Amino acid sequence: MENKLSQNFIIPCYDTDFSCFLKPASFMDLAQELANVHAQVLGFGYDDLMRTRTAWVLSRMHIHFGTHPRWRQNVTLSTWHKGLNRLFYLRDFQMKDSDGNVLVSATTSWLVINIDTRHLCRDAGILDAGTSCPDNAIAQPCDKVQLPGNAEVMKAGEHRVSYSDVDMNGHTNNARYLVWAMDVLDYGFAVTNPVKDVKINFNSETRPGEIVELYRADADGKVYIEGKAAGRSAFCVELAWQD
Repeated sequence: MENKLSQNFIIPCYDTDFSCFLKPASFMDLAQELANVHAQVLGFGYDDLMRTRTAWVLSRMHIHFGTHPRWRQNVTLSTWHKGLNRLFYLRDFQMKDSDGNVLVSATTSWLVINIDTRHLCRDAGILDAGTSCPDNAIAQPCDKVQLPGNAEVMKAGEHRVSYSDVDMNGHTNNARYLVWAMDVLDYGFAVTNPVKDVKINFNSETRPGEIVELYRADADGKVYIEGKAAGRSAFCVELAWQD
């Protein structure tokens, strides 16, 4: 048994940009939903964890675009979990075209927290070892991402958390942070230079009405965007255009 869950679909127009490529945040939306479905199938989904007042929290994600999926393209998205690695539960994703060629690879690192105390649940004992899969979409878990210390940091704007940002948990959905980060880029550059690698760390939650200040730094051909709310880091993104 592969212990993978796969879903076939056609890339819709509302998930693509002016160049008809799948938006990075749209891939993230698709991956998060498939992860939720797979966890539910395996017995450690949202409803299962809520019985013990715990919840999954996405902490880090690395997305690599080998070939950018396009509007109306037939694709298959697959996911599987790789078990516990120190503090993190690892889950990978792979998107392929109809010929089986890999388009997008991703790896994610998750934590389990108590939703009442907000404390981390270390080795929560929720995974059956028989449900994991050792395959790697990306072998190395996503690193810590932070603004480089040797680069000039500029304030690039701010965003008030609003209705369209907030999910069923009452705080900003993770994919929205990537939307805000991509919006920092020059529009003409973004639609003509599709990003190859996205690394993002989710550091703290933000809620409706909060102002998130966006800071940008450029270093070594990469762009870093950090969002801060009330002086604390909410997220930090690293965007790269070369393998």
